[in-house]
Amino acid sequence: MSAIKEARGSVAAAASGTKRRPLQTIALATSMLLSAACSGGIDTDAPVAARVPAPSAVNPADTTRSLRFDIVEGKVLNAFYRHERIAAHVLLSSGEVPRLLFAFPAGNSGIGMWFETEKSPVRWTLGDLRGIEEADTVGRTLYGVEADATVDTAQLGIREVVLGNVRVLRDYQALGKYPQALAVQPVRDGKRVVWARPRLDGAAGYALSVEVVGGDIAGEGKALRFVANAGKPLRLRVRALSGDTPLTPLTAARLFNEQAGDDARSRQALEFLSYDEKFLAGSWRFNTYFGRDTLMSVRLLLPAITPEATEAGLGSVLSRLDPAGEVAHEEDLSEFALLRRQQVGEAASAEPIYDYAMIDDDYMLAPVVAAYLLDTDVGKARAAAFLQRKTSSGEAYGSALARNFVWVLATAQPFAQKQDFSRLIALKTGRAAGQWRDSNDGLGDGRYPYDVNAVFVPGALESIKRFVASGLFKSYLTGDQAGALAQADAMATTWRTAAPPLFAVDLDAARAERELIAYARAESVDPAPALAALAGAKLRMNAIALDANGAPIPVLHSDDGFALLFGDPPAADVERSVTAMMRPFPAGLMTDVGLLVANPAFANASLRARLGRNAYHGTVIWAWQQAVLAAGLDRQIARKDLPAPLRTQLIAARVQLWRAIDAAHDLRTSELWSWSQQNGRYAVEPFGQRGGDADESNAAQLWSTVFLALRPPEDVKIGN
Repeated sequence: MSAIKEARGSVAAAASGTKRRPLQTIALATSMLLSAACSGGIDTDAPVAARVPAPSAVNPADTTRSLRFDIVEGKVLNAFYRHERIAAHVLLSSGEVPRLLFAFPAGNSGIGMWFETEKSPVRWTLGDLRGIEEADTVGRTLYGVEADATVDTAQLGIREVVLGNVRVLRDYQALGKYPQALAVQPVRDGKRVVWARPRLDGAAGYALSVEVVGGDIAGEGKALRFVANAGKPLRLRVRALSGDTPLTPLTAARLFNEQAGDDARSRQALEFLSYDEKFLAGSWRFNTYFGRDTLMSVRLLLPAITPEATEAGLGSVLSRLDPAGEVAHEEDLSEFALLRRQQVGEAASAEPIYDYAMIDDDYMLAPVVAAYLLDTDVGKARAAAFLQRKTSSGEAYGSALARNFVWVLATAQPFAQKQDFSRLIALKTGRAAGQWRDSNDGLGDGRYPYDVNAVFVPGALESIKRFVASGLFKSYLTGDQAGALAQADAMATTWRTAAPPLFAVDLDAARAERELIAYARAESVDPAPALAALAGAKLRMNAIALDANGAPIPVLHSDDGFALLFGDPPAADVERSVTAMMRPFPAGLMTDVGLLVANPAFANASLRARLGRNAYHGTVIWAWQQAVLAAGLDRQIARKDLPAPLRTQLIAARVQLWRAIDAAHDLRTSELWSWSQQNGRYAVEPFGQRGGDADESNAAQLWSTVFLALRPPEDVKIGN
């Protein structure tokens, strides 16, 4: 295995470009000097092509559609632009620490400007955003955007400018540092300053220019300041460009079917994130492929998107499988791939590096593909042709899927043979995360996640059994593979009946009430509604994970929604999950502003401290987890084998959930949000804009757009 596949760590990048005229000659010397300084050990002839499926035929008229929209979240203005080969997200942070970022889907590249802390909060105003193209100093085309921005401050001191990959920008944002090989010195020409350089391997790179059109420039080098005219706001004209290869847009006509919802922001966000080559996980921080995000989004969006879009998403996953059949989680692209290889002493190449560290996405593939090819009329009609399609390496999709299926069977076999917790699917050695709760504390120190073992492994085995019965895969299986897959039925039964009970947690009423009251006081939350919901009964829930010794970790969680969406659990299990989730926090997960993804009220003190409302996977709300539960409730309500009282409970839970979803309507495309409470009422708080928040939230997140495929109950009016 390549050394880079074992390397860990994070870096980030940025990009820029211009149209009307070449970058001024004063930037040429800077670019050439930096290119020479950075080129040691980097092969300028290294291949750049990504291992992705060839894009499908595109109607030229459709690609000319322009996309332009804004999303304002608290102190942050997010402006999105896409037209033909140009796509960019511009982010302007107001407040005491101003910031200006450009994120480009092409190459996951970006450019960031961080300014010195201001004594008084500043406020940005962005003018018209325009797409631009410009040749660099050797004639290569850069793609980007230009806009006029106004800042209501007397001056802005520049702290740092970073050009490269968004992964580099993310690290600078979090850690305040970046590889010095990427450093660029500003070149000033009157009231204009340029930062420009080629990519580390000499390929077309990045450029940023800032022209002061209302004010002046003071200082030199790192001490540059933009200064406003007396009594007037500071006015800047900014241009940012990247040389990375543009993606092919999946425009609205090719993306949405007639069943898609009409929410404008969700449609715009999904369109910005959708391309023939792949869906992007979220902007600004994840402007590239994520396997889990793609699979879950495609599954939830099936009723709302075209077969072309569905197959583009599934094809991007199949083309990134490793030789054993594992699903790629993320990809390091362009200059970040160069940096990663340089860090471990490998030969220079910008070829993508794929991360296979996650364990949940491997078991999502079969259920999601089955939901399309076996459960929809259009998927059934296109199944044979879909399986015959080829990845860029020339492998049939059917053969790629067969590799994943065989891998699933092999990894599931130990527990099927002996039902001991140690034979469940564990996080990979040396990692604290391995499924969607991929922060260090997300699983509460667990090693065997509930969702992977209680839902996705049984779901994958069940789906494989169905594919075998369908006969679709006969021509793609070797004799050994066919023999292995024949075991799926029996293994699915074992996993479905034996794995979920290992996660069951029952707390007696006295302990539950005692811990609930103590936790509520610590969080300054009124415990009365939660106590009333418990009504003196014991608390029953599923643990978020098992620890290394097989002990259930008593953290309430939203992953029960997966069980409702991907399976048909026994009625008692459905009742257990829904009751546990729908109780008011801190007895359950429900708040006025959404469904929390975790509740550590009944865990130890250490976990309670680490899974609070500032934690990335703590007592916060993720939009897509609400969508999973909403879709799961729909699935269970449609069942004919559940008792009438339970069905009544599910219908009531659906109404309660959708009312909470609507309460945070203004953040509907955001990655996640948090909350505060005043006078007994919950209020939405944008995540990442308060002191102590672990990270920041994307304004446009792929799987937060999936509500386009869901319908609320008739008595819940969304967006009013």
